[in-house]
Amino acid sequence: MSVDSMIEAPAATAGPVTLVHAADEAPGWWRSAVIYQVYPRSFRDLNGDGIGDLAGITAELPQLARLDVDAVWLSPFYRSPQKDAGYDVSDYCDVDPLFGSLADFDAMMAQATRLDLRVIVDLVPNHCSDQHAAFQKALAAPAGSRERDMFIFRDGRGTFGEVPPNNWQSHFGGPAWTRITEPDGTAGQWYLHLFDASQPDFNWDNRAVHDEFERVLRFWLDRGVAGFRVDVAHALVKAPGLPEWGGRADGGSSDGYPGHEAPMFGQPALHDIYREWRRILAEYGPDRILCAEANVDPLPRLADWVRPDEMHQAFNFPYLHAGLDVRRLRCVITDSLVALDAVGAPSTWVLSNHDVVRHATRFGYNGPTPRDGDGIGIFDHQPDLELGRTRAAAASMFMLGLPGGAYLYQGEELGLPDGIDIPDDQRQDPTFARTGGERLGRDGCRVPLPWRSAELYAGFGSGQAPWLPQPASFSELARDAQTEQPSSHLNLYRRMLAMRRDLDLGRGSLAWLDGWCTDRSLAFLNGSTLVVMNVGWDSMDLPSGRVLLRSSRAAEETHEGAHRLGSGETVWLSLSAE
Repeated sequence: MSVDSMIEAPAATAGPVTLVHAADEAPGWWRSAVIYQVYPRSFRDLNGDGIGDLAGITAELPQLARLDVDAVWLSPFYRSPQKDAGYDVSDYCDVDPLFGSLADFDAMMAQATRLDLRVIVDLVPNHCSDQHAAFQKALAAPAGSRERDMFIFRDGRGTFGEVPPNNWQSHFGGPAWTRITEPDGTAGQWYLHLFDASQPDFNWDNRAVHDEFERVLRFWLDRGVAGFRVDVAHALVKAPGLPEWGGRADGGSSDGYPGHEAPMFGQPALHDIYREWRRILAEYGPDRILCAEANVDPLPRLADWVRPDEMHQAFNFPYLHAGLDVRRLRCVITDSLVALDAVGAPSTWVLSNHDVVRHATRFGYNGPTPRDGDGIGIFDHQPDLELGRTRAAAASMFMLGLPGGAYLYQGEELGLPDGIDIPDDQRQDPTFARTGGERLGRDGCRVPLPWRSAELYAGFGSGQAPWLPQPASFSELARDAQTEQPSSHLNLYRRMLAMRRDLDLGRGSLAWLDGWCTDRSLAFLNGSTLVVMNVGWDSMDLPSGRVLLRSSRAAEETHEGAHRLGSGETVWLSLSAE
């Protein structure tokens, strides 16, 4: 809709303006926050065992404070057999010795507080490790027992119970059911695991499960955390009777199987759980938050997760998956803001995380990009890394100009690519093993970070080799090397984040400049800041306005280039009269 009567378009825009979102004046730090994801095993190794640790995070937190982010989100660091990189939790109230101790966690929290950084921790309530004490008790107990009712055990079908209870498939490949051997040695019941067989799903129809996780929430809130990112928040409750499902294992929509009908996702009873959690967080003050990793579609359903008495935020997966398709991006941004404004919630934006190919690599393809979770190997079509980094910078600047919250994934501020040359015997994602190598998995985006270019392993650690091999390019992309380069990816991020805060863009508005939104460009106003991104192969004229920041400095080298927006470039312009 064109709503020129609702706002006065600056003369410099020279065209119709479509207002989508008004400035946000509601209280809450998270509504405009930039939150930085730390993947602990790949962040910094301080004890020399080849795996990142809490002490390494503490040592480098000043670097994140200098980056000017608001909070840090930690992927799992709990006790775990590490069959799924810590998302298989064996004790939710302790630190795995691989990462340190509770004392190390407390020291990290103290450092974060000194630096005015909030800390959010990952919570994994859908499933635990098969080594968790509760599951071990369930295996030892008889069918129908209180112990087994903590999980989803069912008798099998077929003459001898040899057929799984239903046809559900695991996210990691293969059936979502595993049959156990009973204590007397006979073949027994089956248990459900939407992910790896080592990750049994909890039974959220059992009140005892609710009580246990409320205890876990309080344990970490008492230690000062600012909130929780809730892993697969849409999966905890399953439909009564566990009906058959012929659609995608991840619940995404496919022909004949709309995602909202998936019986293992998005069930109504989920929302009562999060209302309970919201009340618990409120006891600790108004600044503790819940963020849902809820991969649901269509987009308006996302609003159900962030109603005023439920989650504070939800990840915006449609935005991540829109890539550089400008028509799709405009629709996703508009639909997100409209749907979330209707419930008084902020939107979030994200381009990379620990489950997808890094966007500096994804955007290095001109054709189809690898499917999320599949990864890229040496025998696949290879990306153009220079093109990918150029486009990644433009996409990041575009994203950080949007109103709402933003999530960054560790290393994206360095423009890091995925690790591609990883030998099969070093791959650790369970997806690789469960699909017989058909899907390479997510190891490529989890490669340890480079900190210091001249040091062993680019400064990640000085002892054993990193748990995944680093690409040769990581040394030249190390943080210290980029710090010394004024036009580096890192320094661009620092300028973007500082300017985003100074201009208060996270609290701003959004109006599309219709005349500048084409099949190769997008342009929007956030207050008096004009954001324009060009994804076409040719340069384009710049709208009128004072250039605040551009994602590439190459265009400024010539007089003509200074008035053009290059291919794969984004610019922020001021339309203020000052």
